[in-house]
Amino acid sequence: MPEGASDTEKAILDAALEEVLAHGIRRTTASDIARRCGIARQTLYRYWPDAQAVFAALVTRELVAALPAGERECTDLDELAGLLVETADRVRRLPLVDRLRDTDPELFAHYILDRLGRSQRAIHAETARRITAGQRAGYVRAGDPAQLAAMVLLIAQSAVQSAPLVAEWLPEQAWRAELGLALRGYLGSADEAAGPR
Repeated sequence: MPEGASDTEKAILDAALEEVLAHGIRRTTASDIARRCGIARQTLYRYWPDAQAVFAALVTRELVAALPAGERECTDLDELAGLLVETADRVRRLPLVDRLRDTDPELFAHYILDRLGRSQRAIHAETARRITAGQRAGYVRAGDPAQLAAMVLLIAQSAVQSAPLVAEWLPEQAWRAELGLALRGYLGSADEAAGPR
């Protein structure tokens, strides 16, 4: 949740998460959320205009929570790639992501892939910041950090979205390893790509 969010807002989103995990988005209404939260529906409408707005806020909260918070700066490309993989893996493991992918694939695509929302913007900004730091330190290749971060976001989103599809060939550990190699190869400077001498 954004800083300054009220206890009621947090409680509404917690209730929305429980409802969605239990019944899916399509079968969850504003009345269901309010009932689970123990508030009147009118109280919910003071914070969000409808259930769709609650769902958008919920997806944003859950995805932003997967970002590395307070973790130290990376000192080399392996650390950066590892951090990016860890973040993608956190998103992949989110119960909300599993539920949307399994029961509401169209809405999963809408909330995570078809709209550039606050969660993607936050992930992009944090990735661009870390890429800029890596460029200054010399282990990330030259290029516009915003563009590099956008491609990293595309790679990671695709890997998260399609992980179950390729689980036969890429079980969990292999998925992490191959995603790390892809990101390392994409971001590495010429010196990094050459490897140790």
